[in-house]
Amino acid sequence: MVRIAGVDVPDRKRAHVALRSIYGIGPKIAEEILIKADLDPVMPPRMNELTEEQIDRIRELVDRDYISEGDLRREVSQNIRRLIDIGSYRGSRHRRNLPVAGQRTKTNA
Repeated sequence: MVRIAGVDVPDRKRAHVALRSIYGIGPKIAEEILIKADLDPVMPPRMNELTEEQIDRIRELVDRDYISEGDLRREVSQNIRRLIDIGSYRGSRHRRNLPVAGQRTKTNA
């Protein structure tokens, strides 16, 4: 298994799918990373087919250019904590564990 940003990335999956197992990296960012790493985004190789140099390049890009995993989780939780602390409406919804973005609560909540 390849380890990128502290996450064991699946070996047998294609690179653009495997990168999505990292929190904060979705389809678009995974494609951007492959383009910057000079890999084919249309038909990317499987992770176990990549050379160590290519894996290091991907690792460097993720660490340098994108907020992911622990840093992103920390930032999101700090933003929620800030909303709760300032007493905003959204913060009060978070505190009560209710839907925040205006969803229906009469049923299904």
